[in-house]
Order: sequence, then structure tokens, then C-alpha cells
Amino acid sequence: MKVKPKKFISLDESICIRCRGAKLLCGKARCPVLVRYYKNLEAKPLVEKKIIFGSSPPSIFIGRHGYPNVYAGPMLPPLQGDTSYMDLPEKWHDKEIDDIVDFRMKLVRGKYRININTRTGKIIEYIQEVAMAERPVDMEIEFEKKPKGVIALYDEVQPHGPSAPIKKIWVENPKVNKRIEKLYYDEIKANEAVLLLYENGIFVSSIQKAFSAGLFGIEKRFVPTRWSITAVDDIIGKKLVEEIKNYRWIDEYRVYYTKSLDNLWVIFFYPSSWQYELIEAWYPNTTWNPLGKKIVMYGDYELYDGRHEYASIGGCYYAARLAVAEKLKKEKRQAGAIVLREIHPGYIMPVGVWNVRENVRKALKNEPKKFDNFKEAILFISSLLHIPIKRWIEVSYLFKNMLYQKRIDDYYCKIM
Repeated sequence: MKVKPKKFISLDESICIRCRGAKLLCGKARCPVLVRYYKNLEAKPLVEKKIIFGSSPPSIFIGRHGYPNVYAGPMLPPLQGDTSYMDLPEKWHDKEIDDIVDFRMKLVRGKYRININTRTGKIIEYIQEVAMAERPVDMEIEFEKKPKGVIALYDEVQPHGPSAPIKKIWVENPKVNKRIEKLYYDEIKANEAVLLLYENGIFVSSIQKAFSAGLFGIEKRFVPTRWSITAVDDIIGKKLVEEIKNYRWIDEYRVYYTKSLDNLWVIFFYPSSWQYELIEAWYPNTTWNPLGKKIVMYGDYELYDGRHEYASIGGCYYAARLAVAEKLKKEKRQAGAIVLREIHPGYIMPVGVWNVRENVRKALKNEPKKFDNFKEAILFISSLLHIPIKRWIEVSYLFKNMLYQKRIDDYYCKIM
């Protein structure tokens, strides 16, 4: 008798097969596979063409695979007119995940292999012109084959639709942002260019695009889109923090909060020299905890002197820090700050770190709840969160530091 070998199927392979989007065995409110599938079906007749004419928001994408030889190119939808909303995350506060997937799926990515140090060539010029543009740019791309692929999802970058290699491209002469154009021709460091644009009120997402296209610096080079997003958040955040350190401390405890895309955000400001922490709690059946049975919590922090290693929590750390530093700079005050993020099961797919930066900004525009002492503030924070405050304290360095670290004031009070 022949014994058939046992077939082992991992849970992540079998659960979708057994469910097929009907039983929601993963526990999510909606099936993320089907959300992507139906959006793909809606966009497919529009984007699966060898020649596409449309208005780029403007938008570009620089890949990272094969670095320093990467794929770069513009992204465009098969739509004409004002498509700026498709690549302007600063304006997405009222959008749901389905809305974002809907319009981002229509953005087709043209791919052209370049070396990051390349400065000449017609397609190179087109990519950089699009990155400089301040309004949608009409263009036509003939692809080597019909664009294929499902929606591309990243933690740092906004999702986008299918892609294909570029065969020919025509780009209308774009109306460029004069400030970005001037910095392209000026011989100044990339960091300085980023800060000048930010100080002149240019959207962070537009600066990130220009940075990625290699428009800044003495030795101009392309930067993968993922890296450029975090680099710009970090450059601006560090500069703001250095300024904040010159201001006097706030004199009360503040709590800000907001909800968006089934994420709960709670931001705690307290009297202190500069220190900052971001902690995320991923519920089971969310993007980065799809099959777990427990809530996964982790975070990173920095004290007055900053941190010298890349945050293990990723680009969201720098996005949230930028938003926190903006608020304190505007008030000309210094404080400690802890950002708490609960990610609930409705967050079925990643949409980019803009979600972190913009929602912390949104929360900090609200009127805060103010308290005279740490205990009252913590009790209020506990009432907002779904996860017991004890678990947050166990994960947090700064909460534990406030609770257990003895200060000079403690000894002074005993002497008096």
C-alpha cells in the first residue's frame, strides 16, 4: 500500500483559499484581496493599453531594486484635466481607503532603466521636468507592452497601479515651480534646498518628489522614492528640533487625539526638554499583523541629543516627529512628546507614511485637553485608548522614565 505524503499548507496560504472573501476568516471587516481585485477590474479597461494619454498629477516614481541601476519614470492616469488630487496626500484627510485605492490604481507607472548618477537623456529630462511641475502635465506614453500587475503597496509610499517599460514618451512643456527650478540650477547642498523650499511653504510631498528626481545638491543624483520620503521628513524634522531646543518648556500637560482610516492617534505633550517617542499597536488582522492572535506593540524614541541609528519602526517615526516639531516651532515652545497609534482591523492595507504625518498634524490642530499634572493626563489618555495604559507603559521608554526616574525636584521637595 502506497502512503501519500502529507501536504503541509501554511496558514497564510490556506486561509484565503478557504475563505475566498466570503467568510472573512482573517477577521477584517472587508477582504483586502477583493478591494484590490475590484478596483483593478474597474481600472483595467482604462490602463491596460499600449498607448496612454493623460494628465500626470504631476507624479514620478524612482524604484530601488537593482540600485544604483533602477527603474524611473513618470506616473499618469488615462484622465485629463485637474488630476492633482491623485498625488497630494496633504489633501486626503477626508478620503477612505477605498477612495485612495480607487484613484491611485489608475496611476500607471512608466519604467525606464537609469543609473542614479545619469544626468543626460530625453527621458531623464522629462522625469525632472515633471518633478518640477506645479500643476498637472499632459503627456502621452507608448509602452513596450500593455501595463500589467496589481496595485503596488508599500509602507512608506502611496499605492499605485500597474507598470510597463517606456518605448516612447511625449510631455507637454510643464509650468514649473520657479523656486524648485532656481534651486536646481543653484550650487547648494540638497539639505539646504529642502529647508529653503519648506520655509517657503512648499508641500512636503512636492519636496520629496523633487528630491527623488535628483534636482538638488552639488552632485545631483536620483534617489529611490521610498528613501526620499524619509530623508526629507528627517532633514526638516532635525532642523525644527534644533530650533525648538532654544525655547522655554510648556507649563502644562496636553493631550491631542484624532481618528482616521480606523487608526486612533493620541499625542501627549508634557513639560520637559526635547524628547520624543512613537509607539504603534497593530491589532490582529491588520497590514503588518495579518495572522497574529495578539496585539503587537513596538516603538522608538530619542532624548535631547537625538538618535544616531535609523529607527527600527521605519519612516513613520520621522513623519510623526516632523509634525510634532512643527507644532512646537509654531508656538516657540519646547516639550517632551509621545505619539501613540492604535491600528485597528479596518486598516486593511498600507497607504504610505503620509498617513502618519498628516494625521498627527490633524490632531495637533485640534484644541488639546490640558492638565496640571501627569496623573490626570494619564487617566484621560487611558480613557481614549482601547488597549490598557499599563501595556503602553511597559513598551514606552519615556513613560517609564517619567514614572520611575528620580529628579532633582524630588530631592529638593524632601529637603524643604
